[in-house]
Amino acid sequence: MFQFFSSFSQTRKAWLLLAVISFLLELTALFFQYGMKLDPCVMCVYERTAMMGMMFAGLLGAIAPQLLILRIMSFGLWIVSSAWGLQLAWQHTQFQINPNPFSTCDFFASYPSWFKLDTWAPWMFNPTGYCDQVSWMFLGWSMPQWLILIFAISLVSSLLFFASQWKLIRRR
Repeated sequence: MFQFFSSFSQTRKAWLLLAVISFLLELTALFFQYGMKLDPCVMCVYERTAMMGMMFAGLLGAIAPQLLILRIMSFGLWIVSSAWGLQLAWQHTQFQINPNPFSTCDFFASYPSWFKLDTWAPWMFNPTGYCDQVSWMFLGWSMPQWLILIFAISLVSSLLFFASQWKLIRRR
């Protein structure tokens, strides 16, 4: 199993697959926003940022997947983005399941001054909704609950692929 993960991670196809899946999920978020008229909250915007990190990890890994250092950097970005996205989706779900007037999310995104996504691309990163509002459900799950599943699968996958790199190094 580790041999498969290790050899697959050294192909451009694997990294482009990660980038394409993440890109399609970003397009899905935009469809929900503009096609279904669902306003994104600040947690939605941060979850989009985490998904964007996964997409960039895929693009970075696709540059030269045979180079171990580049794969390790890509894995780092993939793992951090997946873990952060999972944490955000969990917190977002808690806002929806246990609404509390004393524990709410912000109304404005607070990106660092050197990375003002809400200013650079307000059509994608400007929050206009409320975190505790459940405006869409599928099979009994809200959007952040589905994101918990998506980010958890991504995190487990990234850790399996990452662990396969070390197994390969130990064999050499």
